[in-house]
Amino acid sequence: MAPIPFKSTAAAKGDSHYDLVVIGGGSGGLGAARRAAQYGAKVAIVEETWRLGGTCVNVGCVPKKIMWHAADLREKLHQAAAYGFKGVTNDQIDWPTIKDKRDKYIERLNGIYERNVANDKVTKLTGRARFVDATTVSVSPTYPADKASGGSDKERILTADRIVIAVGGKPTAPTDIEGYQLGFDSDGFFDLKDLPKRVVVVGAGYIAVELAGIFNALGSETHLVIRKDKVLKAFDPLLQETLQAQMTKVGIKIHTQSKVAKITTSVPSPDLTQPFPKTVTLDSGLELGADAVLFAIGRHSLTDDLGIENVGVKLEKNGDVVVDEYQTTNVPNIFAIGDVQGKELLTPVAIAAGRRFANRIYGGVEGDKLDYNNVPTVVFSHPTIGTVGLTEPQARGKYGDSDIKIYKSTFTSMYFSMMDADHKEPTAYKLVVQGKNEKVVGLHLIGVGSDEMLQGFAVAIKMGATKKDFDDTVAIHPTSSEEVVTMR
Repeated sequence: MAPIPFKSTAAAKGDSHYDLVVIGGGSGGLGAARRAAQYGAKVAIVEETWRLGGTCVNVGCVPKKIMWHAADLREKLHQAAAYGFKGVTNDQIDWPTIKDKRDKYIERLNGIYERNVANDKVTKLTGRARFVDATTVSVSPTYPADKASGGSDKERILTADRIVIAVGGKPTAPTDIEGYQLGFDSDGFFDLKDLPKRVVVVGAGYIAVELAGIFNALGSETHLVIRKDKVLKAFDPLLQETLQAQMTKVGIKIHTQSKVAKITTSVPSPDLTQPFPKTVTLDSGLELGADAVLFAIGRHSLTDDLGIENVGVKLEKNGDVVVDEYQTTNVPNIFAIGDVQGKELLTPVAIAAGRRFANRIYGGVEGDKLDYNNVPTVVFSHPTIGTVGLTEPQARGKYGDSDIKIYKSTFTSMYFSMMDADHKEPTAYKLVVQGKNEKVVGLHLIGVGSDEMLQGFAVAIKMGATKKDFDDTVAIHPTSSEEVVTMR
């Protein structure tokens, strides 16, 4: 059945009244706003900064992937000799050049988002949104009109039948560390104007792992400081162990069971966008010399200055907005989408949730909502990781040891067949299956190409595929992915 166009009555309530006001111009907010407008709703979107796209486009997955490609290319330059290429010696990155090109690419994407919003007839306002009451939002100026589209030099008041909170989050600062101001977070990574010779990355999650891998592959002496024994604590043990061993093998110095006690420098009023010498002292007393310190210790929702207290929306202790399966808060006409609601902090998740919200409310698609089970994700580490479903410990905890069976394959990709042992990377795959029918409830991949191969397998797992379905699929040879359908 085709979606039913929404019949808006907002115009009858005044120029400043909307069917929907979305607070936040990132992935989730744009997904909701544009889809609602396409159904015929009168929509406004409020973004505090001068550019749309949110974390992912501006200081997240998109520019990060560009830097990962740069790091991957440097690794391939080193590997080229094994395939008979001679004279490949210029492997030093011109950081200012790649930064300039990367930033211009992001600006082009910002422009595309602006045009898409305009084409869908969404009203864009640049400013700081705060709740006045459950149907009213004030927008205080952050940029004048001549500095940002939708800008203003005065406060504006909007009313709406429904309001979506999609403000996302930001990196958490380690304010308990003496001298933490001498370091920067993942946002600051993209402000760096040159490649540091020595880097200390603090954190064990995927952001820390990815950026440490980029620095190391581009030639920086790289240290990773983690509080526990393993990186990627939320991931399957196979991925943790394989990646950590490879990171150590390629020269990243991992300091386990460690915390940063203080950071000091003799440089007066240093510029954080430029590398400068500093000393990082760990709680063990070990001192590390560094030219840059990057903190990737977690993120938190941006709900502390939204006027939430004026409407009574419930928050978790960490600031996440509490929602039900339909993204609805305890205030019936207020919703939350994306990172701000604390589940599956991924761009495609936010987009999908936003669009399904709009489908249900404005498109007549009854009951449409996002299923947060079996959400695939990748880590742009070296080598890459792809994962979907339950980890082995999660599966055993949910179903019991007797109902779970594990299939594993570890091997070396054919790509590395021409290289000596020191330059080979591992590949390891794990299938987690449950019950007599061996339903696949988890797939975990690490190795060359894992990021690109996961999507298709994720579709099969979402559809309820069994191990027999995988076995019945003819392998594609010679590829690494054939191992997924030939495990025994």
